[in-house]
Amino acid sequence: MKNKLIAYSPLVWLLAIPVLNVFYGILNHGGPHAASLITAWDHLIPFVPAFIIPYLIWYPYIFLMFVVFFRKDRMVYYRSLTLTCIGLVICYLIYFVFQTTMQRPEIGHVGILNWLVSFVYSTDAPYNCFPSIHVLTSHIVLKAAYQCKLNKRALTAASVTSWMIIISTLLVKQHVLMDVAGGILLSEMLYYLIGRNIFTQHGKESVAREL
Repeated sequence: MKNKLIAYSPLVWLLAIPVLNVFYGILNHGGPHAASLITAWDHLIPFVPAFIIPYLIWYPYIFLMFVVFFRKDRMVYYRSLTLTCIGLVICYLIYFVFQTTMQRPEIGHVGILNWLVSFVYSTDAPYNCFPSIHVLTSHIVLKAAYQCKLNKRALTAASVTSWMIIISTLLVKQHVLMDVAGGILLSEMLYYLIGRNIFTQHGKESVAREL
């Protein structure tokens, strides 16, 4: 039992994500210089309350996928977690120097879906938009899922879930197209500039598959 706990101890590093998220709350406020990146294309995107479901499953989904990576390929786990933490720091620095805001629609309180959207709106101020952390982390996890060589069914599930979360940020009016593009671009840059050069040795750490 003790050896089992020791084997799973690297999962403690996942706590870095909620620790870093403290800065999200600190920075999530407006000011006289908060910019809006909304475009004419964004006005064509409908508000679809049903997409609050994939939006809300984002946090547990991200953590579940990290556990999957840990069990399947330790290098993918360390790499994707490191890129996520670096990405979060970059996002917070951007929010500090270039705060953006989001115009939200007026919604009713009839129905569970509208209630969930209202709950999100009331607990998450319309700032810290560019780049989208939902998009950044979902895209990092999606790329890691392909690197982890999951079976076809699991990979399909991860792909659908990640893209549903990304799309949900637009359809529940939490982000605009520029925020989504920024999140994907940051993910790609992190993988290209850093991800290719860290945790590339699949030696003894690959025993994760045996856990």
